[in-house]
Amino acid sequence: MPEGLIPRLADRFRGVEWPTLGLLAVCYGLWALGTTAAAEVWLPLGMALVTATAALHSSLTHEMLHGHPFRSRVLNGALVFPALTLVVPYLRFKDTHLAHHRDSILTDPYDDPESNYLDPKVWARLPAVVRRVLRWNNTLAGRLAIGPLLGTVAFFASDLAALRRGDRRVWLGWLLHVPAVAVVLIWMGVAGQMPWWAFGLSVYGALAILKIRTFLEHRAHEDARGRTVVIEDRGPLALLFLNNNLHVVHHMHAMVPWYRLPRLYRENRQRYLSRNAGYRYASYAEVFRRYFWRAKDPVPHPLWPR
Repeated sequence: MPEGLIPRLADRFRGVEWPTLGLLAVCYGLWALGTTAAAEVWLPLGMALVTATAALHSSLTHEMLHGHPFRSRVLNGALVFPALTLVVPYLRFKDTHLAHHRDSILTDPYDDPESNYLDPKVWARLPAVVRRVLRWNNTLAGRLAIGPLLGTVAFFASDLAALRRGDRRVWLGWLLHVPAVAVVLIWMGVAGQMPWWAFGLSVYGALAILKIRTFLEHRAHEDARGRTVVIEDRGPLALLFLNNNLHVVHHMHAMVPWYRLPRLYRENRQRYLSRNAGYRYASYAEVFRRYFWRAKDPVPHPLWPR
């Protein structure tokens, strides 16, 4: 072995976030199991595994676009290349999400790509039936049932307009997405033991689970610091969301890996609650109790225009 090879290898892997790599390996393994043996033994089990792991894969994708677990952006993107949720290109997720991380524009109906609010003038022009649908979408029950569909349609419409304008970055994102989806569909066609309808429902279920996380991550507030939530949950949803329920901690320390966020919050709890003006829930169970049938926010932005 050449002299100095071991130290060079050690330097290369120093700082690699092994918990993220390990969880990604588990995620892919359970997804493969869910689409094959588990689905063959008992279809509901296979569907549950695919739903949970596709949601987890989206959370891991969020980690990668924030610079984890390697320093290389290309390598990080390659780790989550297969599009397990099918509908969101990695590069488009990356670009829109990093734009969302400018706290000064949070909840802005135009500049925040992840805002759930509309300009009141736009809202006033909508047909009554559309407004009823959007009001239902602002309950947690509605967000789970139709949120993935509405979100996907709105996302496609926005990107289609960009494609028509000739936006090269958007074109690149969708061109790279084609082989990312093809990998998943080829696997399902060759190795999958799950009916296509069951696979489609599982993917939709994963997108619905992710809507729980985004349901109240941000609120309309005069002060940008008061717009980002903390949900002090340590259950299975917190794991699927990779502790993004501690959302103000993530926004303040976007380069900190998921497994360090709980300790940061625990050691500085009052600082974060002061930072976000006390925008806090004890658990996702509390969120479900309060907002499953009742809207937390209006659809038109209540403070627009500022």
